[in-house]
Amino acid sequence: MSSTATTPRETSQWTTMKGLMPYLWAKGRPDLKARVIIALLLLVGSKVVTILTPYAFKWAADALAAGQGQTVALLSVPFFMVMAYGLGRVFSVLFAQMRDAVFAKVGQRAVRELSTNTFMHLHQLSLKFHLERKTGALSRIISRGINGVDSVLRFALFNTLPTAFEIIFLCGAIAWSLGWVYALVVALTVFAYVTFSYLATEARIGIRRTMNEADNDAGTKAIDSLLNFETVKYFGNEKHEAQRYDGAMARYEGAAIKTWVSLAALNAGQAVIFSAGLTIVMVMSALAILSGKDTIGDLVLGNALLIQLSIPLNFIGSSYREIKQGLIDVEGMFSILKQNAEIADKPGAAPFRAAKGEIAFEHVSFAYDEARPILNDVSFVVPAGKTVAIVGPSGAGKSTISRLLYRFYDVTRGHILIDGQDIAEVQQESLRRAIGMVPQDTVLFNDTVRYNIRYGKPEASDAEVEEAAKLAQIHDFVISLPKKYESLVGERGLKLSGGEKQRVSIARTILKAPPILILDEATSALDSLTEQEIQSALKVVSRNRTTLVIAHRLSTIIEADEIIVLDKGKIAERGTHSALLRKKGLYATMWNRQQQADKARRRLAEVAELAEV
Repeated sequence: MSSTATTPRETSQWTTMKGLMPYLWAKGRPDLKARVIIALLLLVGSKVVTILTPYAFKWAADALAAGQGQTVALLSVPFFMVMAYGLGRVFSVLFAQMRDAVFAKVGQRAVRELSTNTFMHLHQLSLKFHLERKTGALSRIISRGINGVDSVLRFALFNTLPTAFEIIFLCGAIAWSLGWVYALVVALTVFAYVTFSYLATEARIGIRRTMNEADNDAGTKAIDSLLNFETVKYFGNEKHEAQRYDGAMARYEGAAIKTWVSLAALNAGQAVIFSAGLTIVMVMSALAILSGKDTIGDLVLGNALLIQLSIPLNFIGSSYREIKQGLIDVEGMFSILKQNAEIADKPGAAPFRAAKGEIAFEHVSFAYDEARPILNDVSFVVPAGKTVAIVGPSGAGKSTISRLLYRFYDVTRGHILIDGQDIAEVQQESLRRAIGMVPQDTVLFNDTVRYNIRYGKPEASDAEVEEAAKLAQIHDFVISLPKKYESLVGERGLKLSGGEKQRVSIARTILKAPPILILDEATSALDSLTEQEIQSALKVVSRNRTTLVIAHRLSTIIEADEIIVLDKGKIAERGTHSALLRKKGLYATMWNRQQQADKARRRLAEVAELAEV
């Protein structure tokens, strides 16, 4: 392979750059396209004024040197030329600032659109992706990507190519005004400057990636630790968590120091190369003046053009550096966008048509991993308006059934039908609108009680929210709070008890009013008294609805129309509670064990009460 071959990393960065272009030239937005064109015109105007301005300085210097500057008349040639030079500098800056102001809406719109697309794509990715994610690292990737988008667009459009053209024009101006030898020295200086900048920046890219990885690691540890604040307290591991975080920050510190040191070396090297070129040109010009070939104005022009050249050269170095670093940051966002949604609607998929709500599993098999099958040829029907419970030992595949029904995963074999419609053939959004879920572990948004209940139906009125809360038997509790429905529930709802969170979950499911309801071990983590209260609320929400209950405590599903017992991914038994007890099989064994465990708990509670007395 030749040394000029494109590396996979460079290919990735070019792909990222091309991926950004549609956000720059927004489809269906003529107003934004017009802003891009106007910004480019202002850029051209700025460059033209920038290149012409030093000539006013030369003419003023020559006029003054010839003795024409002794008059102080306002319109004298030297004074006019000096004023022209000043105005040129002003307009050069003015055009550049107007360009930035005009382009601001384009850049920020691109940032907003790409961020929103990434956010939406994250919600479209499969449950598998989110189970494997690291939230802290993910948030850092998005944050850096947002900052990188505007930088890449701005520097790529207004600095890299325009600066290259400006350097070419300045070299041409030097060759025309001072001679080709001067232009050759300047060209060699530019070549050395750009080559050094490229090599040094490429060397710094690896350091930047290491710093980003350390930053991701630190963010992951910080967020993970804060989300598990209570667990840290339970085990008194504050110092342990601080040490883990400090270890990640130490790696970040080391990479950051290398970044700043290498930046200092880059800036110093650039300054040495440019200063050497400037000195050589100034010496050549001074010798030419002494020999009578050039004028003082030529020396001033050469100096002004070279100083003018230092600005785009500096931009070449800094913009290349910013683009490369920005592309690294944006790469993370694009890597998320490249993640395929494993569960996607088929082309032309029809919306789900909710009717009675009959559920049918037909010879369903499923495995998260081919080596570990979860369900094997499972078939059952939940008639419309009836309640069917799924029970079984841990790992039997109970919760997998609810995930398949929501289509978080697609079945390996078989079909799942609702009202005769294969859920793999319909739109996921409309399917999930027809299903309500009350999970075992209710996680709430860090917002108000009203917001969390209204989440079941965002357009619901306050009266509808409060009616749902009453049916879920939480209205009286909410009214007792200082801020009532505007009370904040805290991160993940931690300001509420387990029973209160479950009632909020039930209330928002009531508000959603789905024809199908899934209760996924909704009371298994609650105490007996709270469980009884929640069960009465669940009876209200499940009335006249097709209900699938994933149960751990068998006492909660005695009244189910049918109980299906899963064991090792297969249906071992099925029937009503009384019929299954008569069979004296797996269900009866599970029932007897739970009864014995409940008796033991009650005896322990009685002993504890007597001890207190």
